[in-house]
Amino acid sequence: MGRGQVVRRGTLDPVFEGSNPSAPANCSRQRCHPSERRVERRRQPVFDRTAMQNGQLKLFSGSAHPELAREIADQLGISLGRSKLGRFSDSEVSFQINENIRGTDVFIVQPTCTPVDANFVELCVMIDAFRRSSASRITAVMPYYGYARQDRKDKPRVPISAKLVANLLSAAGANRVLTMDLHKAQIQAFFDIPVDHLFALPVFIESLASYRERGLTIVSPDAGGVERARAYAKRLNADLAIIDKRRSEDGAAEVMHVVGQVQDRICIIQDDIVDTAGTLTQSAAALRANGAARVLACVVHGVLSGPALERIEESALEKLVVTNTIPPSSKVIDSGKIEVLSVAPLLGKAIQSIHEETSVSSLFV
Repeated sequence: MGRGQVVRRGTLDPVFEGSNPSAPANCSRQRCHPSERRVERRRQPVFDRTAMQNGQLKLFSGSAHPELAREIADQLGISLGRSKLGRFSDSEVSFQINENIRGTDVFIVQPTCTPVDANFVELCVMIDAFRRSSASRITAVMPYYGYARQDRKDKPRVPISAKLVANLLSAAGANRVLTMDLHKAQIQAFFDIPVDHLFALPVFIESLASYRERGLTIVSPDAGGVERARAYAKRLNADLAIIDKRRSEDGAAEVMHVVGQVQDRICIIQDDIVDTAGTLTQSAAALRANGAARVLACVVHGVLSGPALERIEESALEKLVVTNTIPPSSKVIDSGKIEVLSVAPLLGKAIQSIHEETSVSSLFV
């Protein structure tokens, strides 16, 4: 036996350990079997890997489309995050988070629809607030991506605004973007952060399924939308037609040439955006002039600005189906020709998959 040590019940205890003594062992003062001590040492707390990496899922909404955010929250079975969003008297954005979000996985629902600039700045301000509050990850959920049509230099001395928007989102502090039906898929390459690009086709399929066995033709209103229209035609087992729009020889009017079989068929015009509805209504008239039995349209983003509603009501269109990526106005809801479908279930599944670090590929078309 060494100096300063005594033997008690078969264990070796120090008489004095200095100013920072170790915690006493449970078995040093009472009898316990050695196997019990080994079992106790093996017990380890069990943590969820996703929760450790990304934290708790939090869903917040800007002022652009709170109804859609609430629908998504219902799909996820959670409540919207608590925050205070407003405007100062000079219209500057005022935003404050009213709960602890340190280490959480934050999703902000904010389509950049009308007013585009105000909604986009609001989104950037919200992202900055979450970044400075130590959120683990920030995902901008943009069902409608504003400025997407300005994706290239089609004229001298013009900006590429879609790229500028991507830069500003990254600079504000976004770690990821979730969006739907970009005007051009190549816009994803403008980002240096991950982009999950969803398609609304699964939302439209159920609504359009009743036309499958009736001689159906999917129509692209221009050459740029052929790839998207082909995907719809494949899923619906339908034919494909294209409208070739050209200027007349004197340049005074546009001539619509229909390429494909539309005679006595149900034609569904498919496009990503309907804004003033000029191209859409002209396409419908061209299809009817070429013998189409019925003409409908399915468009993802219903911007519907200016004379759009009046043109649709007076057009050859039987029905226009849009989604709620952009909040529909009361006039759109009351229109007898327009049907609005919800993308909340699709976005909810995507958000859940992103949070759980599982594949989102099953939601792509």
